[in-house]
Amino acid sequence: MSGHIAGKSIVITGAGGGFGSLVARKAAALGASVTLGDIDLAAAQGVVDEIVAAGGKAQAVAVDVRDLTQVKALVAAALDAFGAVDVMVNNAGIMPLAFFADHEAAYPAWERCIDINIKGVLNGMVAAYDPMMAAGRGQIVNISSIYGNFPVIGAAVYGASKSAVNFLSESLRVESRGRIKVTTIKPTGVPSTGLSGTVVNQAAGIGIVAHNMPDFMEMVGKMAEGTFPAERLDPEAMDYASLAPEHIADAVIHAIDQPWGVSIAEVTVRAAGDHFVL
Repeated sequence: MSGHIAGKSIVITGAGGGFGSLVARKAAALGASVTLGDIDLAAAQGVVDEIVAAGGKAQAVAVDVRDLTQVKALVAAALDAFGAVDVMVNNAGIMPLAFFADHEAAYPAWERCIDINIKGVLNGMVAAYDPMMAAGRGQIVNISSIYGNFPVIGAAVYGASKSAVNFLSESLRVESRGRIKVTTIKPTGVPSTGLSGTVVNQAAGIGIVAHNMPDFMEMVGKMAEGTFPAERLDPEAMDYASLAPEHIADAVIHAIDQPWGVSIAEVTVRAAGDHFVL
């Protein structure tokens, strides 16, 4: 199935970089009108400028997803500019991995994580709910994580936040049957998105890679140096080791690019040779 994105109005949070910017570019290239929300307006505007230069329709709005009033204003901007909010992609998030033993250093980041990853997603769902219900149709796409699948050391707060995203998503899916469809995207680790920059203690990544930790850290180090074997970063290779963010963005686009009556409820995309055990 394809051809179901053109003409849709899509709102994306955290769209100034990472998955959000990729989804915005891909959706606009397929004919969607995109509203990019980000706390860094300049970053979002930079993506908008690229989209408009390529002939697409886009606008940038400054938004702190922790503030419901600002998220409602983001949705209102999409309604004003494009007449609808067909899809709401709640993408903004941070990943402050840390052990409980790191609490002195990690606690402020954990509080921010709860506010962005849980409250921010809830705010996006609430802001889009009334316009979608009034229109009689809509789609919520929430970015979760495989960390939300099971509790592991080093990810108590981050994993809990993504588990909450799963609960919020499924609750709305059941409640809004036949009116709003809900998709939960669960990325595996994607080191090249920049999300790793929000990690408090790099050693806390052990929970998701377990016995593969030495190999994983070696890979990350060599990728940073530019010495990791190119063939292992080729998606055509069976031992493709580190998923590029484009593949997650493609999963989001695939979920949106469906007839209104078809709902892809949950997607996990992995590199076939990745190190993650969840």
